[in-house]
Amino acid sequence: MPSDYLVVAVFLAVGVVFVAVTLAFAWLLREKPKYISPVKLTPYECGERPIGQAWSQYYVRYYIFALIFVIFDVEVVFLFPWALVLKELGLFAFLEMLVFLAILLAGLYYAWRKGILRWT
Repeated sequence: MPSDYLVVAVFLAVGVVFVAVTLAFAWLLREKPKYISPVKLTPYECGERPIGQAWSQYYVRYYIFALIFVIFDVEVVFLFPWALVLKELGLFAFLEMLVFLAILLAGLYYAWRKGILRWT
């Protein structure tokens, strides 16, 4: 039993040492600027001069919309392997998938009722 803890402790120590050595090595290899000019500190994108503030607010709704898309997209991927082996799995797998789809549809209905799926 104590040997199990020893294995965990060794892995933890190796992980901590690896991270510390990597960070120290990166700190030693970094290029230290001789001087910092205001031009180097300006944010840029595609060579364009920035207009306005760098901080801009956007609706969280767009982020939530994207998250819901990713969640449903990933969940639907589970349908393909299930469909390939459906005959081998039998009725139990079919009923399990119906439960799975019911949970997905309940989540979609909830998002729809909350108005998350409205783009504007």
